[in-house]
Amino acid sequence: MTLPPATDRRGLLRGLLAGSLLGASAPTRAADQTVSLPPLPDRRCIIDAGWALLHDGQGFTLQRDVSILIDGDRIAAVHSGPLRSMLPRVDARSHLVLPGFISGHTHVAGGTVTRGIFEGRRSYARALELAETLDDDSLDALTALNLAELLRSGCTTQLDMALSLRQMQSYVRIARRWGVRAYPSAMVPGIGRLFPIWQRESDEVLRQSVPDTLAEIEAAIGYARQINGADAGLIRPQMAMHASDTHTPETIAATLAAATELGNGLHLHLCQGAREVEAVQRLWQQRPVQWLDSLGVFAQRVFAAHMSSADPSVDAPLLRRSTFTYCTCPSAGGASGFTQPWPEMLAAGVNTNIGIDTHSNDYVENLKLAVLKGEARWSLLRRSSAAPMQRPSIQRAVEAATIDAARGLGREDIGRIAVGAKADLVSIDVSGLLAGTGALPPEPLYHLLYANGLMVRHVLIDGAFKLFDGVLRVDQEAKLLAAGGAVVRQIWAQLESEGFFK
Repeated sequence: MTLPPATDRRGLLRGLLAGSLLGASAPTRAADQTVSLPPLPDRRCIIDAGWALLHDGQGFTLQRDVSILIDGDRIAAVHSGPLRSMLPRVDARSHLVLPGFISGHTHVAGGTVTRGIFEGRRSYARALELAETLDDDSLDALTALNLAELLRSGCTTQLDMALSLRQMQSYVRIARRWGVRAYPSAMVPGIGRLFPIWQRESDEVLRQSVPDTLAEIEAAIGYARQINGADAGLIRPQMAMHASDTHTPETIAATLAAATELGNGLHLHLCQGAREVEAVQRLWQQRPVQWLDSLGVFAQRVFAAHMSSADPSVDAPLLRRSTFTYCTCPSAGGASGFTQPWPEMLAAGVNTNIGIDTHSNDYVENLKLAVLKGEARWSLLRRSSAAPMQRPSIQRAVEAATIDAARGLGREDIGRIAVGAKADLVSIDVSGLLAGTGALPPEPLYHLLYANGLMVRHVLIDGAFKLFDGVLRVDQEAKLLAAGGAVVRQIWAQLESEGFFK
């Protein structure tokens, strides 16, 4: 990466060197957060990275021993070697520093409600329905615990398809409180109406659902107007369709009009399964991608998840455009979930992203699973597949999680470490136990294949630390666990009374 000349860097730093030296000593361990933590070097500090993944305007390059100067919400300088300054320093010399991860598909409030209680054995639907009946305080406790997990594992931006308008409002309340970069939306039809429409016996159910779906769309855009661009642009709401088989041309037109007004894009599930493909072909005589394209959906910026029943040879050419991003979600369906056509989409040149979906909020784990499941799919199917396949790599997964997602959002100021970019950063210990070897490795990206979210040490959004030395700084971890756990136990008790666990 080309760095500014030394004379330019000195001029850039003159106004910053007078800053007072804030305490940057390591805070107490996460389990003991009742004591006062030292102040953070927010928005005026230098991060000394063992390795950093930098962007030179053309692509990524790994560079060793880098100092990253944070000034306000931006990266002010990227310096090869130690940068002399009296500003606070953050020791990341045993870490790999990356751009903040972007999940193009989350249902934040649903994570801990469903985790570990279905896993290929039973449906998660009832747990999600019960979550929708919670009061606002309980719903916020659930949302906060799940969002804390996402932050803890380095996910600085979420495209959250909340399962209802109430859940979208809960997500926005917590995201605004903590200063999280968010593209929230309310799934339509919402979880309270979804399953009778989605799992219908007759298409007459879909036709009869149109007035209520239009009312949901109007409620969603009404709320989105109130928050669009809030908190200096951190909050940028989208519109969300559940999927092609739960909508009609009339409801899609209303969704597109609302998304055009907001200007932040559209979020949906696409080709989730054979049932969706069959329903759309029966009703509209086209496959989902062809039908949505004929309605003008892909003229929007679209993030679409799963595509397990896509036909890449037919669908991919229509999706190879700057406005479309495919989100593969390797933990969709839980730990025993299915593979998705990420290798085919990579080979076709479709823009891609790694999404969280619902059940696992560990972004590092999902990054790793995307590669491992993608390699398994490539290995098993590449000789018999009708569509070309590209073998995934951890390098490609990191690109999908950062710069590719930013491109899909039309953002040149996130998803990269470069002068002038937003200071959304994550540092991961690649030298310590389990993921490391006791020394800074020569090829740090490969160590992500042995890592998980607990190895994330620092997380910044807009230059503010949300995690510092492994300790959450947005709220107390123990308090979040206690409050969120109480809500989950309430849902479990109801499920048990209904015979769910038998």
